[in-house]
Amino acid sequence: MKKELLIILFLTINLCFAQTSTEQIELSDSALELTKQDVIYDPSYFSIDYPNGDVPSGKGVCTDVVIRAYRKIGIDLQKEVHIDMKSDFSSYPKIWGLKTTDKNIDHRRVPNLMTFFKRKGAEKNISQSGEDYLAGDIVCWNLGGAITHIGIVVYKKSKDGKRNLIVHNIGGGQVLEDCLFDYRIIGHYRYGI
Repeated sequence: MKKELLIILFLTINLCFAQTSTEQIELSDSALELTKQDVIYDPSYFSIDYPNGDVPSGKGVCTDVVIRAYRKIGIDLQKEVHIDMKSDFSSYPKIWGLKTTDKNIDHRRVPNLMTFFKRKGAEKNISQSGEDYLAGDIVCWNLGGAITHIGIVVYKKSKDGKRNLIVHNIGGGQVLEDCLFDYRIIGHYRYGI
């Protein structure tokens, strides 16, 4: 009886992670680790170092969750977005009226990250099926009007087991929530993993 239970448990775990790479799990773990830090939502403009610059550790917005999680697995989105924007500034949104790049803020804007991920071939289909969103995926939402939001899909499941949870900062700090379909999804990406 114990042997059968172990086999069932092993198969269940393998099925859960069958389509998930080691890098995706590392990104998911990095995002989950961020939820242990106290961070207040602060959309202020900060002058930061380059490369590997970050806003003060106790502050941040939704994009900072993504930036910090990727940095933990060795990918500096500040640098990567800046380099790509310098190479083709005209491909990026003109929402902020800038005439050139700004390495302090460009990577901290959801529309810029969406453009970057798409340009790098990381775009995935948007669906209403929870199983299509794997640990390590990035999801972007429209919260209404021109307000956008971004978060990371992690391997922890909702109470009903139908979808993975999200690590994001929508105003209450870096938190883990069951909110994948709470807002209109406008972007789905799997980058660098």
